[in-house]
Amino acid sequence: MECYSHDFQKRGDARVREYLKEPAVHHREQYKRMVQFFSAVILLGILTLQFANIWYTYYSDQMVLPFYRRGNWVVITIYAAVLFLFFKVYGGFKIGYLRRTDVLFSQILSILGSNVITYLQISLIARDFVSVPPMLLLTAVELVILFCWTLLTGKLYFLLYPPRRLAIVYGSSAAAALVMKMSYRVDKYMICESISAQQDFQTIIDKIQQYDGVIICDIPAQLRNDLVKYCFDVQLRTYIVPKISDIILRGADDIRLFDTPLLLCRNYGLTFEQRLMKRAFDLLFCFVVMIPAAPIMLACALAVKLCDGGPIIYKQKRLTKGGKEFYVYKFRSMIIDAEPNGAQVSNDHDERVTPVGRIMRKCRLDELPQLLNILKGDMSVVGPRPERPELCEEYERKFPEFRFRLHVKAGLTGYAQVTGVYDTTPYDKLKMDLMYIESYSLLKDIQIVLMTLKTTMFPIQKSNAELLHPELNGEKKEREDKA
Repeated sequence: MECYSHDFQKRGDARVREYLKEPAVHHREQYKRMVQFFSAVILLGILTLQFANIWYTYYSDQMVLPFYRRGNWVVITIYAAVLFLFFKVYGGFKIGYLRRTDVLFSQILSILGSNVITYLQISLIARDFVSVPPMLLLTAVELVILFCWTLLTGKLYFLLYPPRRLAIVYGSSAAAALVMKMSYRVDKYMICESISAQQDFQTIIDKIQQYDGVIICDIPAQLRNDLVKYCFDVQLRTYIVPKISDIILRGADDIRLFDTPLLLCRNYGLTFEQRLMKRAFDLLFCFVVMIPAAPIMLACALAVKLCDGGPIIYKQKRLTKGGKEFYVYKFRSMIIDAEPNGAQVSNDHDERVTPVGRIMRKCRLDELPQLLNILKGDMSVVGPRPERPELCEEYERKFPEFRFRLHVKAGLTGYAQVTGVYDTTPYDKLKMDLMYIESYSLLKDIQIVLMTLKTTMFPIQKSNAELLHPELNGEKKEREDKA
């Protein structure tokens, strides 16, 4: 295998000179964050002005002790701050990064959350529940603004930053699935050429120089290292499908031994302080959520019982931290005796799922009884989803690293659940779980909980089966029409 050498360093210098001669496309990249920043500021300003209008017109005079000028400014500023936080958590400012529909749904959820909190805040200030119609009017006006804004900025962003022309360097058939997924983001990616890792290094770099970026997927380590160095040298955008070791290194601490830099991988999961803080968050979450969730759980229990008269709760042996076995509780979403021949992986079109179960699964309501597992200490609110022992053994035979996800407690929700789809492969779930473990923070837990709410309200993502086999969309529609 050829290595990074002076020979193609010269080619790299030529590439840099060529880059500097192309201001129209490449130099525009440096202003992208500025465009996104001003877009966010303008949108936030417009929405805040709408609230200010409602506040001064309907609410400010209803206060027991009306504010003077600065008091009104504080209320309006608090609204802007709450709105900003919701937009930040749900990705409402990520124009050009998320799909247009995802951005719109994130913004809708942000508006709803902000306006509910603001209504309660105003009622608290007024010492009584104030009139609801003005807030409904505000919400309606803001939703119209969001729809128009997302449509306008999406088109403008596409004109300023058209899809990048990319080449993919692949080492296995796994790249085909990645290419198919990226083809669904034609607004962002345009894969123009596939290059086998079997070709010689000089041929590969000659080809990738023609494009705006390169995707590196499942290639030998030496070739990957050389390509990464080359792309860094010539300032070529690079997308890398990470290996397990890459994700572990992302969680390493930077240390220095005299004048020698080192990366320290502690490799023991969460610290004592993190575990203590996480447990406190789990208990607080359960006590806060169980009260409003009680009517929903009662409705689910009645629906399951009336559907086929079978048992309401389904318990199943799963694994949590350190490989410890426990019984997880769920509302039964499948027919009775759904696994007569042993463990069987479910999928998005499983015929064993009952009509009620299908609705509960779509909204993740079948998981609510696991609040009891969290109170018992078997699970956490956020963490890798618990797997069955027999399935874990099967996955570990294919890739032994699957047990790495057992460094923390299993979770009610997780990073893989809010970023993946129903049939995300076990190996990709493992990667996302390790990303969560290696970058754990309390703020990340809160963000994942809030993102779970979005996933529950807007379960719009296609499954991998539908992405890789579009003909399944037609079959799914036929089944729904027959039903």
